[in-house]
Amino acid sequence: MGNRERYARVAGFVLSAAVLAALTVAAPLPAFAAPDGRAVSVPPGDGDPADGRPYIVTVAPGVDPADVAGQVEGVEPLYFFRSTINGFAARLSPGQYAALAALPEVEAIEEDGMASVPHVPETA
Repeated sequence: MGNRERYARVAGFVLSAAVLAALTVAAPLPAFAAPDGRAVSVPPGDGDPADGRPYIVTVAPGVDPADVAGQVEGVEPLYFFRSTINGFAARLSPGQYAALAALPEVEAIEEDGMASVPHVPETA
């Protein structure tokens, strides 16, 4: 196995471990969700979602991310993901975060950001 292949394998492992760790520690917050599937109202004074942090919301396989976003008042997805993960990106207020985290279809909510793998110099 060449150095390039070894680097690719290590990088894939590191990325997989990081995603798994993030999914493991994503604990749900107190809920505002209605158990019967009604749209959830976010408490007054919760803040403008446009001022909120961007998050990636991962939903269960086979569930339409747009349907999940529509269950929480004011959630406006920026992007939908349907290949590598099933979910959407959106700016969320704390109340929207909590309401989404309480939904059974939501598998994880992670703050959006940059991820990188350090450069490993190739040896001869």
